[in-house]
Amino acid sequence: MPEARILIVEDEPKLVRLISEVLTAVGFATLSTARGERAVEMVALEQPDLIVLDVLLADQMDGFEVARRVREFSSLPIIMLTAKARESDLLRGFEVGADDYLTKPFSSKELLARVRAVLKRSRQEVTGQTEAEISCGPLRIELARRRVTRDGQEIHLTRTEYNLLHELASHPNQVLLHEQLLTAVWGVEYRNDLDYLRAYIRYLRHKLEPDPANPCLIVTSSGVGYMLECPEEV
Repeated sequence: MPEARILIVEDEPKLVRLISEVLTAVGFATLSTARGERAVEMVALEQPDLIVLDVLLADQMDGFEVARRVREFSSLPIIMLTAKARESDLLRGFEVGADDYLTKPFSSKELLARVRAVLKRSRQEVTGQTEAEISCGPLRIELARRRVTRDGQEIHLTRTEYNLLHELASHPNQVLLHEQLLTAVWGVEYRNDLDYLRAYIRYLRHKLEPDPANPCLIVTSSGVGYMLECPEEV
């Protein structure tokens, strides 16, 4: 049995061959398509374990739209490929549900490290579910259902947003170091990628805070890390 089945969505044949050769050499099985619409169909029909998805496709549907469509019915991990690591592209990708980014050109070693790290996180989420609930002031996190509510109103979070909130909520009123959060949520390979952490903190605040510009739930400890501030139970 292959280690995992990976769908490659890329319109450059040489790059498809390269990615496929790198992945199959270490035991992964691969599928590929150059069309966005076909990629969405293949996710539904083939049920791969992960997608490697190019942002720019020579098709009417780009990678962002593919990710958005896939997220309507699937939570499988998505790694997006981009020629430029612009913050606007990163944030847009995270917003539509991407789990990670690779900037072209990338090495075989980097590709494998990212694929394995994202798959590992995904599998840990499945095996680590419990029936517990975490409460923090107006927030309720139902761990078994991966459901978050604020004052009874359900809030949709992406996979990584939820994982980051869960890590903060597991240590209420405690400052978690940047490196600690990055390692726990993304993996040790990401411990220095502060841009990832800042982007997701920004998104969480936008969704959870009454006034994201003046956060009262997710508090910054300047130069150190972040804390989920929860009122003490009386």
